[in-house]
Amino acid sequence: MTLPKRSKRTISVAPMLDWTDRHCRRFHRLITRHTWLYTEMVTTGALVHGDVERHLNFNEAEHPVALQLGGSDPKDLAHGAKLGQQWGYDEINLNCGCPSERVQKGAFGACLMAESNLVADCVKAMRDSVSIDVTVKHRIGIDAIETYDFVRDFIGTVAQAGCTTFIVHARNAILKGLSPKENREIPPLRYEVAYQLKRDFPQLEIILNGGITTLEQIDHHLQQVDGVMIGREAYHHPYLMATFDARYYDDAAPSKTREEIICAMIPYIREQLDKYGVAAGGGLRLNSITRHMLGLVHGLSGARGFRQLLSDPAKLKTGDPAILLEALARLR
Repeated sequence: MTLPKRSKRTISVAPMLDWTDRHCRRFHRLITRHTWLYTEMVTTGALVHGDVERHLNFNEAEHPVALQLGGSDPKDLAHGAKLGQQWGYDEINLNCGCPSERVQKGAFGACLMAESNLVADCVKAMRDSVSIDVTVKHRIGIDAIETYDFVRDFIGTVAQAGCTTFIVHARNAILKGLSPKENREIPPLRYEVAYQLKRDFPQLEIILNGGITTLEQIDHHLQQVDGVMIGREAYHHPYLMATFDARYYDDAAPSKTREEIICAMIPYIREQLDKYGVAAGGGLRLNSITRHMLGLVHGLSGARGFRQLLSDPAKLKTGDPAILLEALARLR
């Protein structure tokens, strides 16, 4: 299937709490050179009162990479956005889609969709502070509000503040009674809402997110919207992304094999453990990095043995990344 040339955000990997940390992103970057990557959500409070380096440090090899912020105070978000640009991120994204009650207590995430004027103020404050893109990730509704007008008016208001890229998770967010995990599975997907948003706002970049797992699905959605963001599939079956550079970015350079990716991670892991590991006075452990790699060999003969070895507490306790070579041998 031949697809038209598209934007830099044609394909992206969703921000996922506890998953898309800097080690995960470094691993993903070895698989795909062009796919747009996102950090886990970082709250403005963590940047105003916490350890900025711990939250914002990343490897230059991760580019292009976006920083997702969680917050609702325009001043604090502007501060966070400015820090993000100073640290070298390529985009600042505002989280208006997380439904967790903990996030709601902080008055941000999906509940912000009910306050489109406040979101517009936040976007304007961030755009006034940085020269990089400021984008918004959101749901198509909250609780029982399922009318198209609700999300259309939300985007219309926020776009007036200068936001031109909206990442649409095509489910409602249920703010009470469902866990974040259930909110990713129970509210029905309504892709047609995102399609209609693109028709109504042709000048805006509309990125579709939610339940997308195959190349065929991606191709289908790209006939209707500007980009597709994949989530759990990128984490559990990451080698799917090895096809993305050629298929969606016209980059014919060969993708790394799984073996090449594994071997390339070893010096990275050694470097990170030397800098941040227990021996260096930090808390980084071998498993903190290798846990992101368990899905790399999905579907291969020996994959179970690979995963078992990389989940073996005794082996991991040694802190020796050569365990990856031993795990690799189980695939042969």
